[in-house]
Amino acid sequence: MAVRKKKSRRTAPRTRRKTREPAWTRLSDEALLQKRFCDLRLSLRGTMVERHWKEVQKDLLSRGIRFRPHLWLSEEWFSPDGVPGIAVPFYMAHPRLMRLERLIMDEVEGGNANWLTRILRHEAAHALDNAFRLRRRKGWRKTFGPATRPYPDVYRPRPASRDYVLHLGHWYAQSHPSEDFAETFAVWLQPRARWRRDYQGWSALKKLEYVDTLMKELKGASAAVDNRERIEPLSEDTRTLAEHYRQKRARYQLDRPGAYDLRLKRIFGKRSARRRHLRASTFVRRVRPQLERLLIRRSRLHPYLVHHVLRVVIQRCRDLDLVLETSQREAKRAVLGVLERIMMDILRRDRERYAL
Repeated sequence: MAVRKKKSRRTAPRTRRKTREPAWTRLSDEALLQKRFCDLRLSLRGTMVERHWKEVQKDLLSRGIRFRPHLWLSEEWFSPDGVPGIAVPFYMAHPRLMRLERLIMDEVEGGNANWLTRILRHEAAHALDNAFRLRRRKGWRKTFGPATRPYPDVYRPRPASRDYVLHLGHWYAQSHPSEDFAETFAVWLQPRARWRRDYQGWSALKKLEYVDTLMKELKGASAAVDNRERIEPLSEDTRTLAEHYRQKRARYQLDRPGAYDLRLKRIFGKRSARRRHLRASTFVRRVRPQLERLLIRRSRLHPYLVHHVLRVVIQRCRDLDLVLETSQREAKRAVLGVLERIMMDILRRDRERYAL
């Protein structure tokens, strides 16, 4: 007797249900800026931060580090003292907010995969420092310096120095002992890292070897501080995005745009009807890309600050009707010095304001 084959039922492939985008994603920039942080109802679930954080966690586990720092959304990147966790800036929760951040601040810190992973490794170091109270160890202080040292208003890195590792850029390890440790840890944590070869002959190799020894001691250890506190969480922030950006940009504003006119007049001359010279504003605008690269590379200055100060200087050159009378090379060097002085004054004023 022939056996009838049972007809197989073809089932339609399951279609993923698209997550409905929040209504605020369709707002204009002006309307979005009027939204409060707490009303955005943001989450890190499904974001690029969550994906890359899983990779960093795997790296920690592969090194025998059991502790897992917690993440939460806030205004900026930071790991607060005494809390073994990492605050992630709100704009990392949605592409629409990343576009707004780039529009207003000229850059998205952690906006690409490589940069984001580097930041997460760096911040994981701060979280582990808090979790295991590493900065209290005599060896830690001897290797990196006292963590109680005040953060500088602005630091002048030594690009040729071999005392520090290179990780986030702008020679950030040179800014403070805590950042020196975080940068060293981040280099050590990289999978398949060849730090022994890459830093052979560097004084920074001793720091990497210290971190390697220290992390071996922490294998399987439980954290001394394991609270899940969230400092300045976004869900409790009732300010609008407009207020946030107004305050953020205010830190970079010039109180008196004409305060540096005398310095500019020493570099450039006054326009004369008898002689034709290149306008100073035109010259600065032409060399602006070079000046921006130099200023951002020399110290960890926010691009918005660099761009803003350059705009102000170009406008002042135009208002004063200044022209180029010296060689372009000499003038570029002198303008760079003025720009650095202006930004140092802004940062110093900002630090004094928040210290009150």
